[in-house]
Parts: sequence; C-alpha cells; structure tokens
Amino acid sequence: MIIFTLDLEGVFIPEIWIAVANKTGIEALRRTTRDEPDYDKLMRYRLDILDKNGIKIADIQKAIDQIDPLEGAGEFLDWLKSIGRVVILSDTFEQFARPLMAKLGYPSLFCHELEIEPSGRISGYKLRISDQKRKSVEAFKSLNFKVIASGDSYNDLSMLRAADRAVLYKPTEKFAAENADLPVAQNYLELKENFLKLAKEL
Repeated sequence: MIIFTLDLEGVFIPEIWIAVANKTGIEALRRTTRDEPDYDKLMRYRLDILDKNGIKIADIQKAIDQIDPLEGAGEFLDWLKSIGRVVILSDTFEQFARPLMAKLGYPSLFCHELEIEPSGRISGYKLRISDQKRKSVEAFKSLNFKVIASGDSYNDLSMLRAADRAVLYKPTEKFAAENADLPVAQNYLELKENFLKLAKEL
C-alpha cells in the first residue's frame, strides 16, 4: 500500500504568510521557508514582527478567510485519494489551517499549534514533534507503507529524503539545483504523471 505525503502551502494553497503580508502591508512577512531553512529562526522573526505591529490572531484569520485553494488542487487531491492514502504534512498551525481544510474536503493534516493569549496576541508556537515531516514518513514506513512525497521548500527536505520516492513541486531554481537528483513537477498534471511513474517502481 502506498501513502502519499505532501506539503500544504505552495502545493495545495497559497503561502499563508504572504497572504498576511498582502493584507497587512507588512512586506517583511513575505519571508517563507523557501527563503529561510531554519524554521525556528523564521517563526521567531515572524512573531517579533507581529508584536511590533500589534497584529493579533483575528487579523491573520481575516487574511486566511480570503485564501482559496490553488486552481485544480481539490480535483488533484480527490484523484490522489482514489489511488492511495494521502496525508498532508505541514508546518502551519491548527488555528490557520482549519478553515482551509474545509475548502479542500477535510484531508488528513498533521501540523502544529499556536500559543495564543486571551488578548489574541500570538505568544509562541508548539511543535507537535521536532522534524515531524521526516518522523511521520519513517512511522508510515515502519507500518509497511511505501511512501511517495512531494514538497517545495527547505522544510520539506527531510520528508522528501526519508520517503521511498519524492517529487519537487514548483521549487525555486536554487532548491531544485541543490536537489538535482529529484524529479520536478510544475503543475498538477506533471505531478500526477510523476506519482504514477514512481508508484509503478514500488
């Protein structure tokens, strides 16, 4: 049995923090895991910006309410679920992802949680487990699943490398060059073709 593990942002939905940057006009929030490999450093940077600008959870949720899945994401996800198990492994947070999961038909999602004060200030975040993407893949493999993974950023790399097979989805040129042994898909049709090819190898 094959299980597909995929990133969320950049694969099924637009980058949440970029949407927040667009909504608030704070350009510094456009920095993502495509730019910063160290996730903890990136999150501390983001939380510091939120504090300096008085941005609360309600402000972020207003931006998230305006986000729709990428064109074709729902159809691709439905197709993928028809040929194997699917789990989305993301470094986003429950408080961000919940309304977006409804728009995608409630796929299985493993992510983290924010620490929010009664005032709505985001005081911190709690990882479900360190390096959860890699450890999830390893756990699935220990249950005798064959794992095919896809992602677009540095925080996906340990998941991609732990999987039996992997595909980069719309990566930056730099990230693709650094992982030139992995196939690249630039749209859902190419991702579908890559997944079918890799599934036959397992």
